[in-house]
Amino acid sequence: MIARVYTVPLQLTAYTVQIDLFDIAPADDKPIELHALYLGQSTELGDTAEEQLGIQIIRGFATVGSGGSNPTPTPINPSDTAAGFTARTGDTTIAVVGGGTTTHLHADTWNVRAPYQIVWTPECRPQCTQGQTRIVIRLSGAPADSITIAGTLYVGETG
Repeated sequence: MIARVYTVPLQLTAYTVQIDLFDIAPADDKPIELHALYLGQSTELGDTAEEQLGIQIIRGFATVGSGGSNPTPTPINPSDTAAGFTARTGDTTIAVVGGGTTTHLHADTWNVRAPYQIVWTPECRPQCTQGQTRIVIRLSGAPADSITIAGTLYVGETG
């Protein structure tokens, strides 16, 4: 089955702590998969401000974070229905396990002097079902100083 694809925007916001950039919770019988991730920043300019920030993709958190926003996913195809999954962005209190288990699907680093762009091939797309609760894209640590980040996550949904 071909997935409907939606964008989830992370609006340009300044952060000084570890954050969940994106948190996606699939709907019942509507598994999701991540198609692409784009991140950029507008404050850490120049050699002396250069940072390498860790990026993690983790599946299985029981409790959502807080302090961010709830953007409405937008279908790429304007004829598609509204997304069944729920999305959060920019949570400054990160999601927690809450008695379940988590699975680390992807780890990487982002040199903030350049955009972070990843487009997964179909066989490598991180996936999540409602039974696995949610999938989170997280900065694995706090930045050294304030950094203003924006981005877009492309999410496919079937069912």
